[in-house]
Amino acid sequence: MGRLSLDLFITLDGVYQAPGGPDEDPEGGFEYGGWQAAYSDEETGASIMANIDSMDALLLGRKTYDIFAAFWPVQSAGDPIAAKFNAMPKFVVSRSLADPAWDGTAVLRGPADVAELKDRFNDIHVIGSGDLARPLLEAGLVDRLNLFLYPLTFGTGKRLFPDGAGVPAAFALAEAPKGFPKGAVSLVYELAGDPITGIDISQA
Repeated sequence: MGRLSLDLFITLDGVYQAPGGPDEDPEGGFEYGGWQAAYSDEETGASIMANIDSMDALLLGRKTYDIFAAFWPVQSAGDPIAAKFNAMPKFVVSRSLADPAWDGTAVLRGPADVAELKDRFNDIHVIGSGDLARPLLEAGLVDRLNLFLYPLTFGTGKRLFPDGAGVPAAFALAEAPKGFPKGAVSLVYELAGDPITGIDISQA
């Protein structure tokens, strides 16, 4: 069975909204779009590219899909990210989309349809797509979290786990953390069962 990985660029206070550009996702009046670029460096870019190279299918929620479908197909064929995304099988979870314009895209109607993808592909990645990621996590379908943590706080914006969201779960480091010159850190976790609680720290 294949692996389903969730890839997120995220701030110290858990915001993942609009890292790529000022107008990428202003929903909710978010004013801080385009926050990732100031912390980009060669090492971070290489790590992100290695992560992209590892995937053989891309799974997106509708909002992220619309952003990607409007951007990547019109980029230069020499752009390695565009070349990878445009060529690979893509899946979007949507109740309303009928005829996706991005070549190689198939529509799934809900998280329940995602499980069968793990029988067809080795390494499926969800990028961003918080509204999709939460039910996938709650259903136990996510195997790995690939987090790029940036040294920023905004106090507002979309978070993977807003108040009341998520289910109890524990994660274990799957790789040694990697720090990058401008302050970003790569953290890779795998699902590790239920949290261990109820232990007095003095007895640990």
